[in-house]
Amino acid sequence: MPFFQHLPRGFAPHSHRSHSHEKHIVALAALTVSLASGTAFAQLNDTLAKIKSSGTVNLGVRDSSGLGFTIGGGKYVGFHTEMAERIVDDLKKVTGNPNLKINYQVITSQNRIPLLQNGTIDFECGSTTNNVARAKDVAFAVTTYVEEVRIATKANSGIKSVADLNGKTVAVTTGTTSVQHLRRHERGANIDFKTVQGKDHADSFLLLESGRADAFVMDGSILAANISRARNPKDFAIVGEVLSVEPIACMLRKDDPKMKEAIDNSIKRQIKDGSLAKLYDKWFMQPIPPANVSLNMPLSASTKAAWDNPNDKPMEDYAKK
Repeated sequence: MPFFQHLPRGFAPHSHRSHSHEKHIVALAALTVSLASGTAFAQLNDTLAKIKSSGTVNLGVRDSSGLGFTIGGGKYVGFHTEMAERIVDDLKKVTGNPNLKINYQVITSQNRIPLLQNGTIDFECGSTTNNVARAKDVAFAVTTYVEEVRIATKANSGIKSVADLNGKTVAVTTGTTSVQHLRRHERGANIDFKTVQGKDHADSFLLLESGRADAFVMDGSILAANISRARNPKDFAIVGEVLSVEPIACMLRKDDPKMKEAIDNSIKRQIKDGSLAKLYDKWFMQPIPPANVSLNMPLSASTKAAWDNPNDKPMEDYAKK
């Protein structure tokens, strides 16, 4: 309908009263734009409404993590990926839309927060550490995995601890926190090493596998998963002291309490009914694709404690005595 049909009867756009009415028109147009942009912003911060209206969940997934990876052909699998699919099943009930579809969006350590903030993804369940710095920009669901940062190296390298990295080249993945913990150990042990950056975890492991790096420092589950997919898994070992203990959680937009409640409730249900434990056993204790090798990583006491008392405490709280 033409805009002027909404104006008062008898209004003449070019009459002597046109200037004041034009001001009203401009003000009304500005208000309309403001309301429209406000609605878009509100919907971005009400992800459940966005999902319900679109019929699609844009799920951020990893392609080379221990908690989520690809087996090719656009198929994404893993402990956190399958857990996220079960979260979406619960979101179908919350939104009243049983036909919600999942759009899998591969994310990296560098782009996961921007893609969440700009609405490209609705939430992600990958291998993201919940820490104070990230909590300024995003929110986290309750912790579903507590990670230990370790060192992977070739079994015959002679590297057994952080001290053995002196004079060595260490691979780290761009946008991750692991190298910070290694630097802290470096100062304490008075050792000197060089770092090379991998664009993602698979790239970092390739640096180790090809001999361009002597070690790869990362979450233990990521190291184990990449070793299991190597040409000769027995050629590699995870060694040395635990560099850091980090809570891993699904990440969602900040200031979206309805979405956080929905995701948290789904995770708590999966913990309570035992399905999360079965999922853990499937992906960490049984042979998994593509190499049909088991990661052989029993549930840690720290992860079990996080399930027994669901919480969204950041990494910094874990470091407190």
